[in-house]
Amino acid sequence: MMKVGILGATGAVGQKFIRLLQGHPWFEIEALGASERSAGKKYKDAANWIEDVVLPEHIKETVVKKCDPAEFSKVDFVFSGLDSSVAGDIERSFAEAGIPVISNAKNYRQDPTVPLLIPEVNPDHTDLIKTQSFSKDGKGWIVTNPNCVAVPLSLALKPLYDAFGIESLILTTMQAVSGAGYPGVASLDILGNVVPFISGEEPKVGPETRKLLSSLSGNSLNLPDFKVQATATRVPSINGHMISATVKLENPPADLSELKEAYQDYKNPVGELDLPFSPSSLYNLHDNEYYPQPRLHADWENGMQLHLGRLRKAEVFDVSFVAMAHNTIRGAAGGAILNAELLTKKGFLK
Repeated sequence: MMKVGILGATGAVGQKFIRLLQGHPWFEIEALGASERSAGKKYKDAANWIEDVVLPEHIKETVVKKCDPAEFSKVDFVFSGLDSSVAGDIERSFAEAGIPVISNAKNYRQDPTVPLLIPEVNPDHTDLIKTQSFSKDGKGWIVTNPNCVAVPLSLALKPLYDAFGIESLILTTMQAVSGAGYPGVASLDILGNVVPFISGEEPKVGPETRKLLSSLSGNSLNLPDFKVQATATRVPSINGHMISATVKLENPPADLSELKEAYQDYKNPVGELDLPFSPSSLYNLHDNEYYPQPRLHADWENGMQLHLGRLRKAEVFDVSFVAMAHNTIRGAAGGAILNAELLTKKGFLK
């Protein structure tokens, strides 16, 4: 069993890491880190537990540490659920100390040496780790998982990009309230309402999606140049970010069957690695026009499946679809755990 630490352990993402790592066959929680005001307290006294399961007894009594590499000497690597306002310096300090960091924060996502990773989309980007220079011996490095919208969007686009190429796309997101963390959106703002803007969200979608779909050539990425117009909205669902997208393809298919075949024929590049958090079926193509729905489908395959519906030829551009995935599992902590599993299989984590 590898010993792992969690940075930002008292926050919403940190709590999701704690929940999902219970009983993991490869990873065991060794240390929990949080802010100065939480350090030195037992976890049960430092955190407002918001997960809908009982806080594990052994976690309750764990004393929270400062997010200082010296406090994490017994771990093999750390997961970071830190807020971006503090993640940059802290994550760098761990990497410089020779402790690998698998981060959910945005700070290093656009660093050309840092993999922005979805194992089913771009597993070869892990080789970028070899170009990093955080620690002299190369033992410390950083890998990030994408924004919670870029994850389902890139998963949805990958088979289309490979089969037909992409020129541009327009999308509107319908993002669940859990994506705003805790306490999140005020109830009087979101109940029975839709908020048509999420600060800082839209500028991430295009750059991250292009990086995810880029090809690795030597030690650098060849980024595609398709354009993305994104509108991010907050809706009163709890879990599961929905995307409505319309895509202009470079080489449009003759009929709808070719679009479906692109997904059905897509070979999951990590499908045979037996990664514990990898879904047995990556894509769920719903024929029912009323699907997918977050309340019905977000938790399928332990929250790691990509749901697609309304796949159709478009009057404007070439193809339209609705995509949905669990935002705090597939789009955050669960995606980071899957990244760690892939990095273990590839020998980056030992």
